[in-house]
Amino acid sequence: MVTGARAAALTLESVSRRHGRPGGRETLALSAVSCAFPVGSFTAVVGPSGSGKSTFLQCAAGLDRPTSGTVRVGGTDLGKLSEAALTRLRRDRIGFVFQSHALNLVPSLSIEENVVLPLVLAGAGPRDERILARGRELLARVGLAGHGGRGPATLSGGQQQRVAVARALVTQPDVIFADEPTASLDPESAERVLGLLRDAVRFDGRTVVMVTHDPAAARLADTVLTMDGGQLR
Repeated sequence: MVTGARAAALTLESVSRRHGRPGGRETLALSAVSCAFPVGSFTAVVGPSGSGKSTFLQCAAGLDRPTSGTVRVGGTDLGKLSEAALTRLRRDRIGFVFQSHALNLVPSLSIEENVVLPLVLAGAGPRDERILARGRELLARVGLAGHGGRGPATLSGGQQQRVAVARALVTQPDVIFADEPTASLDPESAERVLGLLRDAVRFDGRTVVMVTHDPAAARLADTVLTMDGGQLR
């Protein structure tokens, strides 16, 4: 369990998730998981395939509802939110960096438009200069200044992941969830993406929860949790 004197950005209390239909065959993917992630912490969740890591991330991020237990982002109980309110919370208070480049970026939008997309979805004007300036600032921060007008398909995998990190930061979220963010990247690109996540914790006080199979990636975290059989060890 991740604990500490700092306030918790994310808390799970006795969270379980069963897959399957009641009365039929069910699989217990998560079993009474309890943990708290302090504000400004970087946690890696590791474990073998099928251990429950993906289900853990989906429940913690509000992408799936647990069968039982409570998930809180800050003081907000996700289980008490309507689907519309949960969608707004994910958009405004949670950042995502996925393994799949196809999930990270919208191919029909420019790189800059991808970065500011969460703000536009929240109601900002797509040509609002303040919004565009924020996009340019973040692209510069991830080493892609001057590339905002290009399409995602023109970038390497490592560059696309850096754009995804920029977009995850644009709303100044409470928590950033990273699902195998270095998978399929070369070592240099992986190191740069991980450095950006590390900087988001160190300089911005963000909370990062990263699921990874990569021992080198896990070593950059403040804390490493091992998932096995649907439980944290």
